[in-house]
Amino acid sequence: MAEYKNTSPYYNTEQTIGYLDVMTWRQVPVEADDILFTVTKSYETRPDLLAHDVYNDVSLWWVFAARNPSILRDPVFDMQAGIKIFVPKLSSLKASLGI
Repeated sequence: MAEYKNTSPYYNTEQTIGYLDVMTWRQVPVEADDILFTVTKSYETRPDLLAHDVYNDVSLWWVFAARNPSILRDPVFDMQAGIKIFVPKLSSLKASLGI
């Protein structure tokens, strides 16, 4: 059976031998010090690049969708230049994910 890291979006999803259940999104808490970020052309459809630049970890691309579910219903194709999203600070994210 696969075990997912605490940085994985699948971390809270039920796992049984042979398959992974329907994904259970991880919650990213709303913090008063979250940064309101305007997506630029360089990050359009590339949440992985933004995660690399903000968190130095491309695997945290899913954090933006989890923190902004009404804006980023599709975490890749809804990431368009000009939209505003909240980006959790690294220290807050580490505390909530246990990393």
